[in-house]
Formats: sequence, C-alpha cells, structure tokens
Amino acid sequence: MRYSFREILPYYRRNLRVAMPVVLTQLGAALVGLFDSIMVGQYATTDLAAVSFSNAIFFTVMVFSMGAVMGITPLVGFTHGELEKAKGEEANGEWQKANEQIKSYMTNGLVFTALICLVSFVLLAPCIGLLDYFGQEPEVVACARPYYTLIVLSILPFLLFCFCKQFLEGLGNTLVAMVITVVCNLMNILMNWILIYGHCGFPAMGAEGAGIGSLIARTLMPICFFLVMAWRKDWRQYLRGIRFSMIRREVVGRLFKIGTPIGMQSFCEAFLFTASFIIIGWINKETLAAHHIANQMADLTFMLALGIGAATTIRVSHQLGHGDLHAVRMASRASVHLCLMMNTIGAAIMILGRNIIPYIFTSDPEVVPIASTLLVIAGTLQYVDGLQCIGAAMLRGIQDVRVPMRIAVVAYIIVALPLGLLLTFPVGWGAQGMWISFVIALAIPAVLYHIRFHKQLKRLEYGTKTSV
Repeated sequence: MRYSFREILPYYRRNLRVAMPVVLTQLGAALVGLFDSIMVGQYATTDLAAVSFSNAIFFTVMVFSMGAVMGITPLVGFTHGELEKAKGEEANGEWQKANEQIKSYMTNGLVFTALICLVSFVLLAPCIGLLDYFGQEPEVVACARPYYTLIVLSILPFLLFCFCKQFLEGLGNTLVAMVITVVCNLMNILMNWILIYGHCGFPAMGAEGAGIGSLIARTLMPICFFLVMAWRKDWRQYLRGIRFSMIRREVVGRLFKIGTPIGMQSFCEAFLFTASFIIIGWINKETLAAHHIANQMADLTFMLALGIGAATTIRVSHQLGHGDLHAVRMASRASVHLCLMMNTIGAAIMILGRNIIPYIFTSDPEVVPIASTLLVIAGTLQYVDGLQCIGAAMLRGIQDVRVPMRIAVVAYIIVALPLGLLLTFPVGWGAQGMWISFVIALAIPAVLYHIRFHKQLKRLEYGTKTSV
C-alpha cells in the first residue's frame, strides 16, 4: 500500500505526543541505573561488579513481572478507544459498559499485580543465600549481598508503580508517569550521593548505599501515583471503584492470558542478558565491569525505542477500539520510522564516543579498552533491538502475544545462549563473542514480529479473528 509523507505526518505527531513523556520516563529510570553505576564505579570496581551482578539476577525476574503487568495497557487502551468512540453519549449503554470495564480492570489489575509480586518475591528471596553459587569472585559476592537484599525488598512498591503507569498509559496519559519518575529519580541520585560516598554525616556505604536509595525512591513512586489519581476528578472514580465485589476470576484470568506471554517474552530476553553477566563474570571482574558499561549504554539508548514502543501499543490499541484499521497500520509505520531515527542517534553516540564513554564509569586501565570494543558492537545492536521492540509493541496493541512469546524463546534461549557460549570460550572471542550473539539473536524477532503483525492485520481487515 502506497502512502505519502503528508498522509503519515499526522501519525508522527500523534505518536510523538504520546511517546515523548514515555521516552523521558524510561530514560529517567535508565538514568538512575546509569548514575548508580557511575557513582558506584567511581567508589570501587568491586562495588560496580557487585551492582552489575545483583541487578542481573534481580531484573531477570523483575522484567518478567514488569512485562506481565504491561498486559493491562492494551486491554484498558482498547476499552478506552470504545469509550472515546461513544463520547458525548454518557447515557448510552455502550459508554456505561466501557466505563465499568475500565473500573473492573483497575480492581482486578491490582489483584493480578499482588499475585505477580508474590511470585517475584518467592523466586528472588532465596537467591540471597545462594549468591555464592553463581561462580563470581568472593569479594564481589560479599559486596553484592546487602545491595541485592535491599532491591528485593523494593519489589512491591516497584510493581505497584508499574501497574499504575501501565493503567494510566492505557487511558492515554503518559505525562504523570514522567513527572513522578523524574522527581523520584532526582531524589534517588541525591540519596546515592549521600549514602555511597558518606556525606551529610552518613558513613560511606558503597553499593549498599545505592540499594537504600533505590528502595526509598521506589517506595515513593506508587504513593505519588495514588495521590494524583485521588486528586484528578476523572480518575478518582477508578480508585473509588476498587472493592472486593468487583474482583472477577475471568478478568484476572484475562490479565494472565495477555500479561503472562508478554512477561515470558521479556523474561527470555532478560535471561539472555543475565546469563551473559554470569558467563562473562567467569572471565574476570574487569571484563564483567566492561560488559556492564556497554550494557548500561545499550539500555539507555534502548529506552528511546521502549518509549516509542509503549506509545505504539497505546496508539494501536486505541485505534483498534475505534475500529479504524487504517489508522492502526499508519500509526505502526510511523513508530518504525521514529525508532530507526532514534536508533541511528544512539548508535552514533556509542560508536563515536567509544573511547570517551568508559572513562565516565571508571579509570581502570584494564576495563576501558574492553568497554571501548564492546561499545562498537552495542551500537550496531541498536537497530535490531529497536525493531524487535517496536514489533512486539505493535503485536501487543492488537493483543497478539502467544506467538511472539514462542519466537522469543527460540531466539534468546535456543539460539543466543549456545552461540554466545561457543563464541566466548571455544572460539575465544571473550565478551565480544557474547555481544555478537546478541546481534544475531535479536535480528530473528526483529524480522518475524513485523511479518506476524502485517499478517494479523490483514486477517483483521478481512474479518478473521487473530490468535491471542
């Protein structure tokens, strides 16, 4: 199908209007991790390796949990699209039905989030006593244990924040999450400065101080969300609608049906990167620290794609609720173009700045040259990582989640891990081999997700039900 620039231009604008607050929110979250790494890295290389090791384990589970909670957005977004379609007809039965459905998603979404919190805690807490068995250096494990314990305690407030963020994004509001994230993250950075280095009368705690700062900031985030929702008249009704009588097994089941495959898809990618931290840690702590630097930069630029992806899910689900499939197609195309543009910027920063960026984190002469080499591969990675992110977001918008999950399992677990091990040790490429396996693995879903989306969209256009 041919289209002109004039035709697609409004979709760029609408997508960016939704995406920019999400991009800033995601960047804010990534910057906290970046500043944690910079500040801890300047404190000691051992502490930097400890933070890297702890977060690798923590976010393997947390990425699944965050992905599962993301299932609320396309459901609320689709219903909000139906609500907007009936706007001005509040007495209309369709409007009332859609509004009650959103209230139901609020109550049952909280139940679903509580269950996900419980599962996450059960999986993460036992690892506190098992850190010695991951093959890391003893001083790294000793430094990691108190930091890891603190971030495990932040599970409940962190996932509540994620739920509130995803719920409001389903309603089309991305600004509130941005403001709350920026404010709380600034506080986190201040707490890091005080507790890591020992200012304002506090002792220098290193990695443990960073963990305390993260726990405080993550506790404040959901509190701020609920206060804002209580203040806004149009959102207050959803808080007032929270009651036991609204809990429905079928609604919670629907959230599991949509959210769990999204969570598994996210888990597979996170598991690959977590395994890479453990595998590269077998080389030495300097290589692990360099890997962490490259990963932090890749995460930072990936937040741009993730923000556009979140906006894509919102825009696609809203237009699907309106019944406008042409707008679904155009919004998704606009997101692909925007993502490629931002990927180019991120890749250029990493490749051109490869000899400067490592010194932001550390001055260790053994770490810097390894990190410089990895940043070149990380820059190349941006394109395939961005395209798979947008493809997954497009599919979430039309509530197609099972097949993408299977693609993720094959690409990240069956292909990438064995290939990464092969290139790292038998072939002898070290950390570079692992990063090359990342590029190959991410290219698989980058292609297949987009093929799947266009196939499913044609089925919708011809009135064929898509598989969820």
